[in-house]
Amino acid sequence: MATDFKSLPVIDISPLLLKCDDPDMAEDPGVIQVVQQLDRACRDAGFFYVIGHGISEDLIKKVREITREFFMLPYDEKLKIKMTPAAGYRGYQRIGENVTKGKPDIHEAIDCYREFKQGKYGDLGKAMEGPNQWPEKPHEFKELMEEYLRLCTDLSRNILRGIALALGGSPYEFEGKIAGEPFWVMRLIGYPGAPFTNGKLENDVGCGAHTDYGLLTLVNQDEDKTALQVRNLGGDWISAIPIPGSFVCNIGDMLKILSNGVYESTLHRVINNSPLYRVCVAFFYETNFDAVVEPFDICKDKYPEGRGESQIFKRAVYGEHLVSKVQTNFAM
Repeated sequence: MATDFKSLPVIDISPLLLKCDDPDMAEDPGVIQVVQQLDRACRDAGFFYVIGHGISEDLIKKVREITREFFMLPYDEKLKIKMTPAAGYRGYQRIGENVTKGKPDIHEAIDCYREFKQGKYGDLGKAMEGPNQWPEKPHEFKELMEEYLRLCTDLSRNILRGIALALGGSPYEFEGKIAGEPFWVMRLIGYPGAPFTNGKLENDVGCGAHTDYGLLTLVNQDEDKTALQVRNLGGDWISAIPIPGSFVCNIGDMLKILSNGVYESTLHRVINNSPLYRVCVAFFYETNFDAVVEPFDICKDKYPEGRGESQIFKRAVYGEHLVSKVQTNFAM
């Protein structure tokens, strides 16, 4: 359960990555230390910084830079890849089209999802079918993002091997029927500098308070603006101050269920008080699209401290959860 943390922990996961393909990784002293840090972070905050992750700082910056280039284009150019329900909710959305709890968020974005063959998931996946809409400008946008997606997918899988050990299971608990064929979501987000609305809109928040849907999120944020905030148990909003070269990592609703509530998907929001435009690229590593998610057997007899009697979280179908969120989050 989230506590009254005042800052987010920083975890160097390089020892875990060195052993992530070793079936005996759980016996390595360096891995054991990382696993303990992951366990504490997931229990206390649901958020942490990841360093030593092996993705080059140069690539991380390039992804933000090319995203910024796109958002600086004229609207008529950006609208060439406009998001619509017919496009599987993939593509560009203008400022105010994303809605959190009924209020428009002050950001623009490109949404991308893992592509899958038409009909693969039947009626469950119909709303999300379609190819990603990649812009023609800037050049090399698609190629750069696809490389980044591949690396983020590998990194997320390896972090989850450490989290699986932290829960008391094998390193591979999140693979197979849970996330052997992981769905993913990527949101490339641009936040105008403050003040933006001058009081003309009810909400002047970049993104309202919410939890993430899936297993694990990797946040690549501008290094010179502090905007992401995480709420602790006492209700205080703690700033995730950028650490160059790091990812801010947090767990989502599906991991909360799988852990039987031992790990928390924590509320967070974005408020860009800087006068400068802010870019953030969020990668969401999810379960299999059609996964039936319920607490791991290893977690059914566990429950968060202070909640009294043991409980078992209800099951959820990830695809249903995602589609319901997507269809209520966009003002179209």
